[in-house]
Amino acid sequence: MMGANGARGEVVAGLAGADRCLCLTLGALAEMETALGCDGLSGLAERMRGLSARDLTAVLAALLRGGGESAFAGELAEAPVDPRQAAEAVAKAFAAVA
Repeated sequence: MMGANGARGEVVAGLAGADRCLCLTLGALAEMETALGCDGLSGLAERMRGLSARDLTAVLAALLRGGGESAFAGELAEAPVDPRQAAEAVAKAFAAVA
């Protein structure tokens, strides 16, 4: 895999034994709002404070799709992803745009 494009807000995180690209795009934000049943960014920010495992999977999948990892995002529910690595990857993707 090529390196992440930091100017675009891409980050690389190790998930399921491979480096994966994640990116917080407008499309990823919209997907997260829909998946988590939130209205707007303030509702999403509040909801992100207490994610369930299902929520974490939805957020991670949206970030992976934003980073061009659609195939892996589609297989995420069955992939051997460590929950701690998943949470760290999500935090890293959000920090890249802060």
